[in-house]
Amino acid sequence: MAGLAFAAVFSGFIDAVVGGGGLIQIPALFNALPSELPATIFGTNKFSSVLGTSNAAWRYARRVQMPWRTTLPAAVAAFFCSYVGAMAVVWMPPAMLRPLILVMLIAAAAYTFWRRDFGAMHRPQYQGRREFAYALILGGAIGFYDGFFGPGTGSFLIFLFVRFFGFDFLHASAAAKVVNVATNLAALAFFIPHGHFLPMLALLMATCNVLGSFLGTHLALRHGSGFVRKTFLCVVSLFILKFAHDTFV
Repeated sequence: MAGLAFAAVFSGFIDAVVGGGGLIQIPALFNALPSELPATIFGTNKFSSVLGTSNAAWRYARRVQMPWRTTLPAAVAAFFCSYVGAMAVVWMPPAMLRPLILVMLIAAAAYTFWRRDFGAMHRPQYQGRREFAYALILGGAIGFYDGFFGPGTGSFLIFLFVRFFGFDFLHASAAAKVVNVATNLAALAFFIPHGHFLPMLALLMATCNVLGSFLGTHLALRHGSGFVRKTFLCVVSLFILKFAHDTFV
């Protein structure tokens, strides 16, 4: 229990800054509860992370001028497509995506590393119908991915908000939290009615996840886009190593 509590704190911290807390929390749950069904592991993880992510989204919204015209359509599309993605697991094993996701992660890291000014300035690029349409496309695609597979959702969201909407890393991280809450709620809409979560453990980990999210959002808001960018590169690098190991070893 102590190990899972620590993992939840660290996961909440990482999620609050750049996403990717599932890389920490899900393996910890599998190691601690080897006899539980994968669906129960994922449901417990989602319950824990949705509260931490919601806390982070609330704290960002109090301090950062949220780009709601982009964020809300993306969140709505992500909610519905995340549920569809969870259903699609029946037809195609998620492991088939690993090589593609590995390539995408390497491309995102390389682009961010070489473009020193990438995400440094907040200069939204679209307005009106185009902004709405692009937000629906982005939210739908990432929502489906999160429901179907999941790892790296927050990091992909941040990269796409910076690359295609001209956000800086801080605003992109804030927007990503709102969309991530939507995808987690969509997953819980399936897991909880089917009993795929452990209530007491989920509440304990949720409390620890919220504590981690307080620390993560505090540091992100205090140090700004530069801190988020550096953390993004570190987390994506760890994702690349993990996906490479799972794909080729």
